[in-house]
Amino acid sequence: MTGVRRRRLLLLAWLTAASLAATPPRQDAPQVLLLKASGPLTPAMAEYLERGLATATNHGSDAVVLQLDTPGGSIDLMNRMVRAIRSSPTPVIVYVAPRGAIAGSAGTMISLAGHALGMAPETAIGAASPVGSQGEDLGETIEAKEKEILRATVRGLASRRGPEAVALAEATVESARAVSADEALQVGLIDLIADDLEELLSGLDGRSVELEGGPHVLRTRGAIVTEVQPSFIEQVLGALTNPNIVFLLISLGVQAILIELSSPGGWVAGFVGVVALALGAYGLGILPVNWFGLIFLGTSFVLFVLDIKAPTHGALTAAGLASFVVGALVLFNSPTTPTFQRVSVPLVVGVGLAMAAAFLTILTFVLRAQRAPLGVGSAALVGRVGEVREALDPVGQVQVAGELWSAEVEEGAGPVPVGERVVVSSVDGLRLRVRSR
Repeated sequence: MTGVRRRRLLLLAWLTAASLAATPPRQDAPQVLLLKASGPLTPAMAEYLERGLATATNHGSDAVVLQLDTPGGSIDLMNRMVRAIRSSPTPVIVYVAPRGAIAGSAGTMISLAGHALGMAPETAIGAASPVGSQGEDLGETIEAKEKEILRATVRGLASRRGPEAVALAEATVESARAVSADEALQVGLIDLIADDLEELLSGLDGRSVELEGGPHVLRTRGAIVTEVQPSFIEQVLGALTNPNIVFLLISLGVQAILIELSSPGGWVAGFVGVVALALGAYGLGILPVNWFGLIFLGTSFVLFVLDIKAPTHGALTAAGLASFVVGALVLFNSPTTPTFQRVSVPLVVGVGLAMAAAFLTILTFVLRAQRAPLGVGSAALVGRVGEVREALDPVGQVQVAGELWSAEVEEGAGPVPVGERVVVSSVDGLRLRVRSR
């Protein structure tokens, strides 16, 4: 009996150990949401941030990590994102990453708005001086006003980090100063440098941050991290801030509209053209563009069409190509446009050449059609080959171009039996004159 009991105890102990080994991670482990924002600031990026913060609040997450890599953007979008972070009931940790990332211009303010701030090695922050909506320098008075507002904002965001951090933060606005992660850490502008997300969360665990509701101690060590992916709409709207994509959409849209106008009655080309132009217009409303370029683009398409309607053997197409390239470069690549928001010159030239080739191909078919002999009426039957349906002796019937005609064989030719092939040599009223092939 004792042996049986011992075996039962051993079996129970083994089952207990196996159960513990298969137990999933503790449900009380910290929960952290990860948001990734990369590229210039856009309305889609701001909506993504707001949605992520709302999700964290609804799910009771312990913290939100905003992984940031941006050259900056408009002040309006910056203020919107700063307000969202500062009013979040869930602590927001801004992490400038990966290596080589920057928190430039407006990204500096967004980084400092975080309740905690970390940077990966080999990253940079700063250069937050204001510029115009098209990337141009501001007038003296407007620049002074904008700088004073931004300096006041950055002082408020960096005040909890000490006087050296405040001085550096103000310098990023006043003199466009930028610093490395190591330099930012030395003056206390950031909380730590972390190689990866796990090191960031471990390093910030137990640190006290200030939320709207008061002090809050971060609980992030060993956290379960869940990444919030951008929605499909956010991805589409985010892509529309890429000048190369916007340029392609505008080119495609105009081409499709021209096809629809030249061959009315269909709807596919027109629908594609309207959608492409609508998406392109949205992108143009966000990107810093020089609207003067649209004049050259419009002129180029007019020249392409004129070369088809009144052929000039490609002269207008060549002029249209030059106008198209100049228009695209003026539209997207003005001297004041930031480098990261410029369109690719090889792409512009390549698309221009492709469009010119397409119009030249159309022009070739137009000229060929104009030079072709008349293709309707009885004159079009001369030279056609037919088949004898009723023996020609000398009069009979032949089938030509799918029709049955009365025909007679040329004078001096012998009878032509049924099934023989003949060639139409002339037309006399409703009778064909034919000869043996």
